[in-house]
Amino acid sequence: MKRRVWAAASAAMMATTAFGAQAVLADKYPNGQVKVFNWGEYIDEDLIDEFEDEYGIEVIYDTFDTNEAMYPRVEADPSLYDVICPSDYMIEKMIQNDVLQEIDWDQITNKENIGEVYLKSCEGFDPGNKYCVPYTFGTVGILYNKELVDEDAVIDSWDVLWDETYKNDIIMQDSVRDAFMISLKRLGYSCNTTDEDELNEAMEELKIQSKLNKAYTIDEVRDKMINGAAAIGVIYSGEYLYCQEENEDLEYVIPKEGTNIWYDGWVITKGSENVENAHKWIDFLCSQEAAYDNFEYIYYGTPNIAAQELIDEDIVNNPGVFPDKETIEKCEVYNYLGKEAEDMYYELWKKVK
Repeated sequence: MKRRVWAAASAAMMATTAFGAQAVLADKYPNGQVKVFNWGEYIDEDLIDEFEDEYGIEVIYDTFDTNEAMYPRVEADPSLYDVICPSDYMIEKMIQNDVLQEIDWDQITNKENIGEVYLKSCEGFDPGNKYCVPYTFGTVGILYNKELVDEDAVIDSWDVLWDETYKNDIIMQDSVRDAFMISLKRLGYSCNTTDEDELNEAMEELKIQSKLNKAYTIDEVRDKMINGAAAIGVIYSGEYLYCQEENEDLEYVIPKEGTNIWYDGWVITKGSENVENAHKWIDFLCSQEAAYDNFEYIYYGTPNIAAQELIDEDIVNNPGVFPDKETIEKCEVYNYLGKEAEDMYYELWKKVK
């Protein structure tokens, strides 16, 4: 009997405590919550606190490591999150599979801060800019060490990756889409081709190129180039500024044949239970101040032209970080090609490796 009385009293105390905690939350966040799913280390976390304070909305924040890990969770339960930050090709897949709802641009009061050239580029995976508000962007390019390449060399083409002068001094991306993009663009083809002849030609060129590589890797390119372990590496532009800060001999170039330009953007799930708050979250991050603070924290290119006005002039005028309109127009976003085409790419990649 005593145990039962104690248990009943304990349950009552827990209920009272829980009720008190809910009351505190209701006072602090009178306007509900928003459930956010983003890449790890991909936001200035002070901005989360600022948003909560400004809007009285609690941010339930979760992270993912890859698009492929994110997608099954959202597809299985589109109400799990309100607003997500996938990459271009995955956004296209989510549109095709009816996982997303359209953005109400009337609720994005800071929409004028997003540059038209970036919105136009995003139409490659989001026609009409109906589903995505771009958050960050970047390119795939060549990072080279000025002290380790020939003094008179002009590094401006993907051809340098096939130059036997640099045998065992090249680091290549261990990524099927990036590797084939390089070979396809060098041959004058689209990086989204599904033409078997073009892909086989690109594969044969990659087989030749593979014999010149020091290594295939992704995450280690930055450190190897900083340490002078290779003369040339294929890298994402978001890593460039950090690399140059650590080693002033490093330079980044977008090859003249063009490259992939990638975008990560905010989208709202079809099952969102906090649609209005999701729009407020996106709008907040599109403000000049938030976008600038974010750039200073994560160093990935921002499509926010208002924020660009606050960024150091040397960085804004650096074509490796902020390519001009002409360069952007020569670049391609990755499209979602469907399972059959993806399988074909992977089979050809196995033959290269």
